[in-house]
Amino acid sequence: MAEKKNVIWSTGRRKSAVARVRLLPGAGNIVVNDRSLEDYFPRDTSRMRILEPFELTETKGQFDIVVRVEGGGISAQADAVRHGISRALVESSETLRPALRKAGMLTRDPREVERKKYGRHKARKRPQYSKR
Repeated sequence: MAEKKNVIWSTGRRKSAVARVRLLPGAGNIVVNDRSLEDYFPRDTSRMRILEPFELTETKGQFDIVVRVEGGGISAQADAVRHGISRALVESSETLRPALRKAGMLTRDPREVERKKYGRHKARKRPQYSKR
């Protein structure tokens, strides 16, 4: 029960992906949806983006991370996890905020998919124009 006081919860979002992140003091283990980080994110670039906040703040290996992520694609989920981890690190120590803020990791990316309009093929693509 004493360990529960050290748990920090945060939420990260990107596109339609939502990641709920738990930050615990530990050895640097990361579990995503009950699977290891390497198993859930097989792409190196996704894992690199997730671990960026730790490398930037030099806190690698100090915290265990448990993540529940849903919605969106693999890339959006990785960015949502990164956003959640950054927010949790700031909650754990306010001195990390300037470095994470400067790197842009605390800002939620507001870009979303634009809806398809009627009379168009996609959101903006028009049907081919025929002069005759």
